[in-house]
Order: sequence, then structure tokens, then C-alpha cells
Amino acid sequence: MIKKRSNGILIHLTSLPGNHGIGDLGAGTHMFIDFLAASGQSYWQFLPTGPTSSAFDNSPYMCRSVFAGNPLLISLDLLQENNYLSANDLAEPPAFSEHVTDYPKVAAYKTPLLKRAFEKFLQSEPSNNFKNFCHNHKEWLDDYALFMSFREEFNSSPWYEWPDFAARRNVKALTQYASNNGAKILYYKFVQFIFFSQWQKIYEYAQTKKISLIGDIPIYVALDSSDVWANQEIFKINSKTLKPIKVAGVPPDYFSETGQRWGNPVYKWKTADNNINKKLYNWWLNRFRQIFSMMDMVKIDHFRGFEAFWEIPDHEKTAINGKWIKGPGKSFFTTMKKELKEMPIIAEDLGVITPSVEKMRDELGFPGMKILQFAFESDEKNPYLPHNYDQTNFIVYTGTHDNNTTLGWFMGNKLSNAARDRIRKYINNFDDNHISTELTRLAMSSIASLAIIPMQDILGFGEDCRMNRPGTQTGNWQWRCATRFINDEVSQHLLDMTTFYNRLG
Repeated sequence: MIKKRSNGILIHLTSLPGNHGIGDLGAGTHMFIDFLAASGQSYWQFLPTGPTSSAFDNSPYMCRSVFAGNPLLISLDLLQENNYLSANDLAEPPAFSEHVTDYPKVAAYKTPLLKRAFEKFLQSEPSNNFKNFCHNHKEWLDDYALFMSFREEFNSSPWYEWPDFAARRNVKALTQYASNNGAKILYYKFVQFIFFSQWQKIYEYAQTKKISLIGDIPIYVALDSSDVWANQEIFKINSKTLKPIKVAGVPPDYFSETGQRWGNPVYKWKTADNNINKKLYNWWLNRFRQIFSMMDMVKIDHFRGFEAFWEIPDHEKTAINGKWIKGPGKSFFTTMKKELKEMPIIAEDLGVITPSVEKMRDELGFPGMKILQFAFESDEKNPYLPHNYDQTNFIVYTGTHDNNTTLGWFMGNKLSNAARDRIRKYINNFDDNHISTELTRLAMSSIASLAIIPMQDILGFGEDCRMNRPGTQTGNWQWRCATRFINDEVSQHLLDMTTFYNRLG
């Protein structure tokens, strides 16, 4: 899957420069792809791109749909170029921060403009491109548009609190509602059409620059999502209350002493008569087809959940009293491969990993992940230490979106003094100011097929630029990289390192 030693950068789209308060699918993304190419990079990795919600702190791992795109990522400048908006529409944007994404402010600005673009769209006959898009994505688009319309109708309340006809999907009532609310539903289809049209141009541009896109599939979906609402029978949902019976999470680990109670409903992998849940397999097949049409490779977040998953009774407030439940295992992926042929998947194999998880990963041929920030708190046998790497089919990171930045981690109070001394000795450098560069060098010099470095570590940024703090509910996903930091000097430095360690791909 990764044929040559190569290098890449981890940064989410929302973190890129942009004119309207958030990174989007316009000029800032094109500029970043140019930067990647000039820096000798081969891969760009980002987080899930679905529609986020303030109810989930705009976490990209808790989307309204795993199929839909985030409307806030739509480029308003491109809408103007395509005559859906005028120059006057964009003449006086609010003053946005170039360092932080203020999601409520961005949404308050962008949403009325998307609706204005929709009004322009309604003035002419829908194009064949739009009709084809609606037809090709009918499997999820109709449900998503209806779901979002109902959310509007019922004051943004979660679907399980809607009137019975909507929550329990009474076919006759849904058909009647759709007939009476055609324009409202069409708006949500239009927004998705625009998102995917702009996405396709980004994907094609990346291909011309020989940059491969690495996306992210969260194993679970949000309870208040069109995915659960439209497919209630594939989740462990109480048919009377419509609430989850069991929810997902992980036991106590490096990130949290009480574990993480994510709250997502878990899948019903088997039917009542203990057979494979074919509807769930078909839903996953559609999910894979969609994402593989958008990008070149995909990281499955919490890959180990396919071998065994931590299931927590819904009434429990923490993840401590959960238990491991056997997942579908390797056979799930072999079934998917029969239909998809190619499955360029990265297995996020972090946390509590057992030999059976590693066996499944290796038999499937999926590369795993090594995190350098996990390498130094234990002895010389630590599997994340580069001298213990025993094969090349994996991706090495300094850290991920869930870690502190390397500088913040090294200077912070969670790292022991003994570990700091071990790091200094390991990299043979006792100037702490260059720790981000030194760990970047360590990753690039390793035998890993692919080294991916978070943009914050390339720039040597501290804890204030961290993307996410697992176990916390607010204040995450906000970091943005100002345009001035994506410059020729950084590009040349990165190119020199990438060349020196033979990672030009």
C-alpha cells in the first residue's frame, strides 16, 4: 500500500488559512497542497469531514452524518466564482481570528449565505450534475436531508425526542412531510452537492501534485445523527425509549483514569438468531465506497473495536464498568474486500492492544501506527521506540490530534523528569528548544514506510496549539494555522529533511 519511503503532514481542513473564519475547500487548501508538493511531501492526513454540531463541541468524530460533508467547509469565494453569490454578498465579512475557529460565529455568517446561494440555485432548472449527484447518493442523501429538515422543524431537538411519526419513521407520514416541505429538503441536498463538487476539485488538484489524501473513519457514529435515525435496527437501541442500551468507549488508559465514555451507540453485529447482520454489513459497505471515492487512504479510528469493543451500559456515567465484547473480526474485512477489491486502510492500533488485534491487522496487511510520544515513559523494550521497530509496514507519528504538541508534551507536567532525561539521551541533544525538530528527525529517520508529522510539530508550536484533549467536552478542535507560517522557509527546511532521510516518495 505504501510502496516507497515517504512523508506527510497531519492537519485538519478547519485548521488551514481561509477568508471566512475557518479553513475551507477554496484557495487556502490549494495553497496548502502546493506547500506539500514544494516540501517533498507525499501525503496529507486530516480528520473526518462530516457536518459537526455545537452539541458535540464541533467534534469531527461526532457528526450529524458519516456520509455528508460539513457545510462550514464550503468555500464562499468559489460560490461567488460560480455565480451563486455576488461580490456584494461577501463585501463585509466579520473580523475572524486567524488562530482560532469560532464555530458559532462562522456558522452565523456562512449559513445565511448558503441559503442565499440556494435561492439563486432555485432561479434556474436544476442541472444534470445536480440530478446525477442526488441519484448517485440517494442511499444516504434522502435520509440526511429529511433528518436535517426535521431538526429544523423540531427546534434542533434530538431525533429520539421527535413526535413518534418522525422518530419511528412512519413511511406514510414521512412521505407526506417530504411532499409538503420540498424546498426545505432540497436545500440540504443542494448544500451537499456544493460540498462534493468543491471536494472533487480539491481531490483532482491533489492528484496533479502527486499528493495522496488520507481520511479518517470513526468506527462509531453519533447517536443524534441521520445514520442512527435512519438505521435504528443496526444499533443496540431500546425500541421503546429509542435510547441506547449500550454505548461505546475505552477503559482507563494513558489519556484518562476513568476511561472514556464516548456515548455512541454500539453496533448490533449479529441478528437475534445469531447470524451476521446483513443490513449493518451493507451500511458499512456503502460507507467504505463513499470514502474511498473521496480519498486515497483511510485511517480507521479505533480499529481494535472490530476485534473486540468496550461496551458500557448506558446508565453508567464513566467507562470503568464496561466490558470487552467480541467484534466481527477479520471476516468482516474479507467480506468487504470481496466487494471493494482494494481497501487502503490504516489501522489505528493504539490503546489496549492484544495479540489477537495485531494478528488481525497483520493478516489483513493493514499498516498500524507508532507514536513517539508514547516511547519514553517505560523501559528499553517499549514498542514505540524506533530501535524496536521490527518491520516497515506502519506509520510513525510524533503525535496525533489527540496528543499534546511535542513541545507542549515535553515541557508539560505529565512527562516525568526521568522520561525527559531518557529523551535527551536518545536523541543525543540537550537543547530542549529544538525538541519538536528532533522528534521529527527521529520519526523520519526510522524504518517506517511513512512518517506523518502534525503541522504544529513542524512549526514547533506549544500546548496552546493543541487540537484535542481527550476526555474534555469543550474548547477543542479550534486551532488554526495562519498563512504566514506556511512559507518558503518552512517548506525548504522540510524538503531538506525529507530528502536527507530518503522520503521523497
